[in-house]
Amino acid sequence: MQSIIARSARRGFSTSAARRMATEVPAAKAPLMKEFKIYRWNPDQPDKKPELQTYKLDLNQCGPMVLDALIKIKNEVDSTLTFRRSCREGICGSCAMNIDGQNTLACLCRIDRDGSKDSKIYPLPHMYVVKDLVPDLTLFYKQYKSIEPYLQNDNPPEREFLQSPEDRKKLDGMYECILCACCSTSCPSYWWNQDEYLGPATLMQAYRWIADSRDAQGAKRKEKLQNEMSLYRCHTIFNCSRTCPKGLNPALAIAKIKYELSVE
Repeated sequence: MQSIIARSARRGFSTSAARRMATEVPAAKAPLMKEFKIYRWNPDQPDKKPELQTYKLDLNQCGPMVLDALIKIKNEVDSTLTFRRSCREGICGSCAMNIDGQNTLACLCRIDRDGSKDSKIYPLPHMYVVKDLVPDLTLFYKQYKSIEPYLQNDNPPEREFLQSPEDRKKLDGMYECILCACCSTSCPSYWWNQDEYLGPATLMQAYRWIADSRDAQGAKRKEKLQNEMSLYRCHTIFNCSRTCPKGLNPALAIAKIKYELSVE
């Protein structure tokens, strides 16, 4: 306290004014309450139907993002609430979920501070649910693995692969994908045909390697997509591009694959 008084005195305040400033406590903000309605389902209780459970939080006592609200609920209100999260920076893709009707990342989605409106939070749509907000992404990752998402070249150089700035630029807007599955789970074609249709995220990564000048298996990669279901279930409705939390454009990558297959 003495150091605060001394600093204030050096700035021109009288000793009595400095002492008063040091002892004054900032007025607390009035509570700003908001309801969060969160999808709950527990596989250990198979007889209990899924439901929306309501939680109330004071937004003035919570961080600004939806993930902050979820963490606060789990830590202070209901420890049974289950969701995925890791980096909190929009890099890992773990906290992908459907928030107020849109697939996005909870760590990048700001809470609407209008206390009169509730916020509804569901797991990613049309996926099997493991528990609460955790979807089963086993098939999604299996599809990603099927496109062989790694550099393939039978004649590697002795030291390094060289790439022109123009060729490197072709990868922009694709390599940034964090495989959060927001785009694929917003696609109606993927909802109904995900056993065969690869979906926007996987197809964009397929084109990322087709477009890579260092990869020598472009023809083989395109041949694997030349069938009715893997690629051509896309009807270019742009749900994937609208919902991508990283601002990428999977629909454009899919269109480029279709074009390259059509001109061969």
